[in-house]
This record gives sequence, C-alpha cells and structure tokens, in this order.
Amino acid sequence: MRIRIVDAFADRPFTGNPAGVMLLDAFPDDTRLQRIALEVNHAETAFAHRLPEGGEADWALRWFTPAAEVAMCGHATLATAHVLHTTGSHSGPVRFATLSGVLGATPHEDGSITLDFPTAPLTRVELPAGVAEALGAEPLAAFDTGPSINDLLIEVADEKTVLGLTPDLKALTAHSERGVIATARADNPAEGYDFVSRCFFPRIGIDEDPVTGSAHTALAPYWSERLGRPDLTGLQASARTGLVRTELRGDRTLLTGRAVTTIDGELLV
Repeated sequence: MRIRIVDAFADRPFTGNPAGVMLLDAFPDDTRLQRIALEVNHAETAFAHRLPEGGEADWALRWFTPAAEVAMCGHATLATAHVLHTTGSHSGPVRFATLSGVLGATPHEDGSITLDFPTAPLTRVELPAGVAEALGAEPLAAFDTGPSINDLLIEVADEKTVLGLTPDLKALTAHSERGVIATARADNPAEGYDFVSRCFFPRIGIDEDPVTGSAHTALAPYWSERLGRPDLTGLQASARTGLVRTELRGDRTLLTGRAVTTIDGELLV
C-alpha cells in the first residue's frame, strides 16, 4: 500500500504540519489503522477510499493520531486533498465523508487548497481552576469550542506570551476533551498575520501540534468578531510554524493553505 508524508499548511518542506496519507480500496479494521498511525507517528495519519458515484461525497476519510481516532482534522484533510490532486486520483473540488459530516476541499491554480469546515460554536466559560498554572500564563478569557473539536480556547495577553509558553502538559490534560488552544492578537499585522496561536493536545498523544486546521474553525470566529473582518490570517507559532488563511461564512469556515509531499513510499506489512 502506498503511503505518503505531506507537510500541510506549508509552502516548503519541513515546515507546517506533517501528515501520513494512504489512499485505500476500503478501510481495514480499526486496530490496523491505529497501528499504522502509531508507526507513522505524526500528529495525524489520514486514510481515504473512493465512494460510489452519485452520492453526497466522493471519498470516505478518517484520521488517526498515534493514540486515537479523531472527529476532525484540518491539516490531514488538506494533505489528502493535495495527494488526490497531485497524483490525478481526483480532479477539481472533492467532498469527503467524515465523522464531522461532509467536508469540502477546492484546489486552486496557484497550488493552494481551500477547506470548507463547520464553524466551531464558542461558549464563554469560567476559567477552570488550575488552568493558568498548567498553561503558564494568566488567561484573559476562556471558551469551550463545542463537540466537534473539544478544545479549550484561551486568549492571553499578547503574542510574546504565546511564543513563550512552556505548559505543564500533564496538568493540561484535565482541562478539555482534546486540548488547549492559546492565542493572542498579532503584535504587528504588517508582518502578514492577524493573530497567533499554539495548540497543546497531550491527551491524544500530541504534546504540541505544529499547525492545526480544526483549531482555526474556532480561532476564525473568535478573531473575526474582535477585529471586525471575515478574512484573516493566523500564524501557528510552533517550532515548524505555519500560516492559515481563514474566511468566516456564518456556520462554515474556509481554511486555505498549501502542502508539499516530502516522502512517497510503500507499506510492506
């Protein structure tokens, strides 16, 4: 079986977020999918197979971290759309049947791809006891991001605070179903981004995710309301870094980025 490693939300190799991508004839059992994801050992491995023509979706798509299946993943969806487009397996827009409903991906002539995802519903919550100590910074506000992504979104004072976070990852596992998104307004939007974020998901086996598309379905409505614009660019300030262009369209959020295939090989077992 062919397996590829793709750097998503990246315009050059070794940046963005790497994902494994496998195009299959059908899904094997869950135990095998989980073992492959553990062997690949990136934040996500995406598994996809073609669906019969005439349905509401073109391909079935699932995502696994090294530890668990997840309900939504942006960067691995971008990586899968990139593989379909660059290998000729699918041309034009593609619809994926997923645990989060039908998700769309549209390739553009400049090489970028736009994902069509549901907007995360944000609910302001009281700051959970101990989260400031676990994060290593004093939150300004905290929001639940709803059942699709199950994160705690926390705004902190400024970009410098986001960049300097060294959280207690074990302690963070007590504060959300998936993880914690830390964010702040960009210090200087002239540098090409409007807000910054970092995402910590130790509960699902990812200490810090390099670039998280699904988190931007919560970051987009959060910052669009505060900055008064539907079109924004977010910098996820991990060691690898990545830019995500967002466009808020009510209950849908468009996420645009690029991807680069770095490894193309065979699974031998």
